[in-house]
Amino acid sequence: MKSWISAFLVMCLSAGLVAAEPTSSAPLRAGAATSNITPELGAKIIGGFVPFPATGVHDELHARCLVLDDGKTRLALVVCDLLGLHRSVSIEARRLIEESTGIPPAQVMISGTHTHSATSALGDSRYVSEQPLDAYQQFLARRIADGVRRAVNALRPAQVGFVTAEAPEHVFNRRWVMKEGTAPVNPFGKVDKVKMNPPGGSPNLVEPAGPTDPTVSILALREPEGRLISVFAAYSLHYVGGVGNGEISADYYGMFCSALARLNGAKEDESLPFVPILANGTSGDINNVNFRTPRPSSPPYAQMRKVAEDVAGKVQAALAGVEWKDRADLQARFRELELSWRVLSPETLAWAKEKLPNADVPSVKADLPAIYARRVQQLSEAKNPARIPLQVFRIGDVCIGTFPCETFAETGLEFKKRSPLKHSFMVELNHGYFGYLPTPRHFELGGYETWPGTNSLEPQAAVKMLDALLEMAGDLKR
Repeated sequence: MKSWISAFLVMCLSAGLVAAEPTSSAPLRAGAATSNITPELGAKIIGGFVPFPATGVHDELHARCLVLDDGKTRLALVVCDLLGLHRSVSIEARRLIEESTGIPPAQVMISGTHTHSATSALGDSRYVSEQPLDAYQQFLARRIADGVRRAVNALRPAQVGFVTAEAPEHVFNRRWVMKEGTAPVNPFGKVDKVKMNPPGGSPNLVEPAGPTDPTVSILALREPEGRLISVFAAYSLHYVGGVGNGEISADYYGMFCSALARLNGAKEDESLPFVPILANGTSGDINNVNFRTPRPSSPPYAQMRKVAEDVAGKVQAALAGVEWKDRADLQARFRELELSWRVLSPETLAWAKEKLPNADVPSVKADLPAIYARRVQQLSEAKNPARIPLQVFRIGDVCIGTFPCETFAETGLEFKKRSPLKHSFMVELNHGYFGYLPTPRHFELGGYETWPGTNSLEPQAAVKMLDALLEMAGDLKR
């Protein structure tokens, strides 16, 4: 009987009827390193509607790098303390990485955390797929490549494990359905059904317009039976904010890394230091504000430190439950999906034309209609197609999917639900910045994330991108 079953399984496998789990013949190796990417003072900090010059550095910005090697494939994961980075920066960084380490561009993942207290790596326009690199972007690409090269130099035998932690108390959907007619007039002269960041405690709040994702996904690497090499975690929370005036900061992402390192007794003078990494999950509609019962104001950095240390503590506790493995099959898939930029109505274009004469007047530079008139004009000049980088990594039974957009939490939850791999999660703002990515139902609701100039892709983009990503994840399963 057993021999008959074995013969049947062999026949099914050869016919492709049963998906064979790939196995790696070589023990896993891992290495991790960081590169300082802090810009010079005077560079413009972005994150608000009007950039302003950096006058100080509260904490340094870093590109945190992890390299994995299963004996036949190498993967590099990089997370940068940036609001985002232009597609062209990623292309150049990956070119340099291949040149110095041999790791193919499709096997390198480069994302931004979305800190709002860093300078721009987006360049002159967000509405182009390609652009020449400015001085900071060139510096950034080189420092990313240096970090990956150092991580390769630190490769050593490793064990891998995956676990999750729950941190629901810090995530709130920031898009609220308002009582009819109570949302303020938007920059285009219309009233939306949904308000981003509404007045806290307002009686006009009805309900959040979407869910949250409270799960911290944790990929851990350690020396065999020894100390941690790196933890790559992802949490679906926008930046926390509350920085000092004019100061550069990595926000709670950097503080999380410092806190987790302290919890593990990491020492600064170690030749092979422990490198914690926190990526942004899918948080395009999520922040750290409870609009039903808002908290009192706090001193600069206090709230982000509170969040960072609490999440780090939860991750540290979860690490005790990791089941460690000596081997993990590594795979990667990369493609660029060609989509259309958002089509602007004649009414919107006429509105922008009317507002444009005021768009560059200093006294109204912080005026939202003027700001959006300029964005609409730039978006109207965008040349199709928009080249959207999509990527999936397989690390054993873990799948990481990525988008280059500020992605809504519901999309990340759907990816986790529909992915064919056991442990799946998403990282946003990978290989580019293409604005907010609402799901189609949100366009009828309106709100900041759906405005032209905040959103820059066709309304069905989220559906098309998720379908493509899941197809890629399914290909990894084979």
